[in-house]
Amino acid sequence: MTSAPETTHGALLWSHATLGLRAVKDPSGSVRLTTAGQVWDSLLPLVEVNLTGHGRTWSGERSIDTTVGSRLVLRDHETVADGEWRHTTIGLTDPQTRLTAHVTLSTVPGAGFVRSRVRLVNEGDEPLQVEGVSCLTLGGITDQESGLDGLTLHWADNDWLAECRWRQAAFRDQVVPLNRAAHGHEGRGCFERYSQGSWSTGRQLPVAGLTAGDGGAWFWQIESSAGWRYEAGERENAAYLALFGPDDAHHQWRQTLAPGQEFTTVPAVLVHSTSGGLDAAFGELTAYRRRIRRAHPDLQALPVIYNDYMNTLMGDPTTEKLLPLIKAAGAAGAEVFVIDAGWYDDDAQGWWDAVGAWEPAGRRFPGGIHEVLDAIRQHGMTPGLWLEPEVVGVRSPLAHSLPPEAFFRRGGVRLTEHGRHHLDLRHPAARAHLDQVVDRIVGEWGVGYLKLDYNINAGPGTENDAESAGAGLLGHHRAHLDWLASLLDRHPGLVLENCGSGGLRMDYAQLAVAQLQSTSDQQDPLRYPPIAAAAATAAAPEQAAVWAYPQPEFGLDAIAFTMTTALLGRVHLSGFLDRMSEEQSALVRSGVDVYKHIRHDIAGALPYWPLGLPGWEDDWLAHGLHTADTTYLAVWRREPTAGSADAGANLTISGNAEADSRALRVPHLGNGRLIPEVLYPGAADAMATWEASEGLLTVTLPRPDTALLIRLGATPAP
Repeated sequence: MTSAPETTHGALLWSHATLGLRAVKDPSGSVRLTTAGQVWDSLLPLVEVNLTGHGRTWSGERSIDTTVGSRLVLRDHETVADGEWRHTTIGLTDPQTRLTAHVTLSTVPGAGFVRSRVRLVNEGDEPLQVEGVSCLTLGGITDQESGLDGLTLHWADNDWLAECRWRQAAFRDQVVPLNRAAHGHEGRGCFERYSQGSWSTGRQLPVAGLTAGDGGAWFWQIESSAGWRYEAGERENAAYLALFGPDDAHHQWRQTLAPGQEFTTVPAVLVHSTSGGLDAAFGELTAYRRRIRRAHPDLQALPVIYNDYMNTLMGDPTTEKLLPLIKAAGAAGAEVFVIDAGWYDDDAQGWWDAVGAWEPAGRRFPGGIHEVLDAIRQHGMTPGLWLEPEVVGVRSPLAHSLPPEAFFRRGGVRLTEHGRHHLDLRHPAARAHLDQVVDRIVGEWGVGYLKLDYNINAGPGTENDAESAGAGLLGHHRAHLDWLASLLDRHPGLVLENCGSGGLRMDYAQLAVAQLQSTSDQQDPLRYPPIAAAAATAAAPEQAAVWAYPQPEFGLDAIAFTMTTALLGRVHLSGFLDRMSEEQSALVRSGVDVYKHIRHDIAGALPYWPLGLPGWEDDWLAHGLHTADTTYLAVWRREPTAGSADAGANLTISGNAEADSRALRVPHLGNGRLIPEVLYPGAADAMATWEASEGLLTVTLPRPDTALLIRLGATPAP
């Protein structure tokens, strides 16, 4: 990617050679982020700030062209080192309001990313109401040969059971040419995506990008559980992008800064690759994600997890049902056993709207829950439990014993959503309650794994006094992240899984603290592969929890299919393993054994997609991981129209010979000598052959609704 010829030169404040980015001040004091050869007017101010009473200089759907942003001028800048990181803070000030903006650009020399966040301080004498502030802006983006016509937008739709569905469109299909010269103004619209409510990924992922025909890519990620928005549009014959946390127009977020008060945005990151397209961009993003998250042994050990919920007990655990599953899971090679929803259910009217105390149900565990937890340990596994800590059911005693201020409220009325109230973790009573729950479960019971679910969308947030709902939501989520970190401080070995009805809160505010991310609640084994194959776009592979739920009524093809789906992520085993034949059990065990053999590579590998990012109805899908010397590839072949949830027992129908094979290009392997090895299933009649002259891997799956995992070890070409 490049830009139009440069016509304005300014003072250099910051640069990053790998990214090709610079922060430059013009003679007026305005600071903008640039790449080489850009027209100054195609760029954006380093920060856009929308203050009530000041607004924008050009009205429309865009959040750029703010009056305050155009007035901000350089005050100071400094760079500090923190280990391998370099943090450059550029201070800007608005002479009229005396609002200052401190933009911190964080990088690692040689890495292809920059992380940005902005701290606003009111140094004036009057209160200022902030309606929106950018986290990061960049203008002047074009394709080297085709201008804007060569750019492609990429974004991901997200929904319950249908996560990580990537879309792409020509930039010009979304931002049409308007002949600026004839009108004297830029357009008023843009391409935008944003969250709504407290499910940060209930609509789309906070990850997107632009690619060019030369293979270059700019991709971005916004790290917020409490509102985010990005926009891309045209400015002076070049593309721009602007990344935001919550704002007033989309999230009911407003923040009043009294004199001396400050506010800091959520972080956003921009990654850049000059070649390699999507694969290279997601490789940079994956490496960045590994740098920002909290260190934890789980991220290297990658234990195999069995969870009793999916297509198995479905929220109805009892001692009688669990003990045979525990024995079978241990025999299959699981290292963690999670008792999912329902273990606390002792209410004749059901548990959904009665949760909150998190005490074990006596009628479910006649000998006490410790009988089951001890059985898990006796079979060599770490016990885990499901919790939904941020909610209290409307029939729970906690709904009356906790003070009203401990719950989300709007207009003075306590929020109720789907039979639950929502805790505000800024309140000491709410936090004390949850600390007591977790310290009992982990400290006294010896539970080492918590699956933390989040099954309601609480809307725009909570209001306290004159606080906006969006500001309340952001405050709660920051308190929630602080609470999660405090649990790990007190219990360093504890593993936290982040779940939001599957993948509806799949963001790196959460994943910088939690070790795992639930990718979906999808129960259909034929529908899961496009989610699993794209999961590495949203989470590092070793954090992406993927269900494998083989069943005794499945044929061997079906068992291999669902097991393969999880082998390049974090295996979340389920299913009635205790009812399987020895042949079926052996196939499950062999899948777990393969995973244990390759998981040391998963923890540091980078993702790639030989067939491109998967489509929801694609019949062939492929997703791989590669290290410096080893490449893994999972390949699925489905019927052209995926089957229903009960299709698993019938995955052995005859295929169409003409559709049995698919050639896959694996560019990072070049044309070296390779001997593909089918790792799983071991006795498959599938084939994989490498054509060195073409650099192609041809995979043959004789029947539809089958899958396999391949390993390729490269040797140099002669």
